[in-house]
Amino acid sequence: MFFIPGELIALLTFPGVIVHEAAHQLFCRFFRVAVHDVCYFRVGNPAGYVVHEQSALPSHQVWIALGPFLLNTLLGALIAAPAAIPVMQFDTGGPLDYLLIWLGVSIAMHAFPSEADGETIMDTLETRQTSRLTKFISVPAICMICLASLGKFVWLDLLYGIAIAMLLPELAIWLSV
Repeated sequence: MFFIPGELIALLTFPGVIVHEAAHQLFCRFFRVAVHDVCYFRVGNPAGYVVHEQSALPSHQVWIALGPFLLNTLLGALIAAPAAIPVMQFDTGGPLDYLLIWLGVSIAMHAFPSEADGETIMDTLETRQTSRLTKFISVPAICMICLASLGKFVWLDLLYGIAIAMLLPELAIWLSV
């Protein structure tokens, strides 16, 4: 296995970084949490960020942290599906199809919450106001974040992006037959 710097990966998959940060901002807006600063993309670590107020409700903090997982997964699948179906089913595809597949994969591969998102969820769990339901939802999310962080060393994020963009449409066709 070879090492590729995170900045290069972020450059090659910049749409995913942008959607990830936009998802954080969207969930902040949805829960009426003030956003102080947003950087959708930059070359560096982190590749993007959203600085926002702490929500009064712990469950909102969890949703804001997990928002990119939901939005990036959904958008990656929806964008790539119209191109993935002809490529996977009929071995046909033009430049636009491959552009849509790259876009879908790059968006889906940035679905995993960052370590900072995991820390936000952990901090939320430690407050007394956090409900049992929020804790019940958050613990598996934290486990997923830890596994995803470790999995990046073996390209789990890329494999997830490919699965969402290419295999999910294939599975949908198989189930509909």
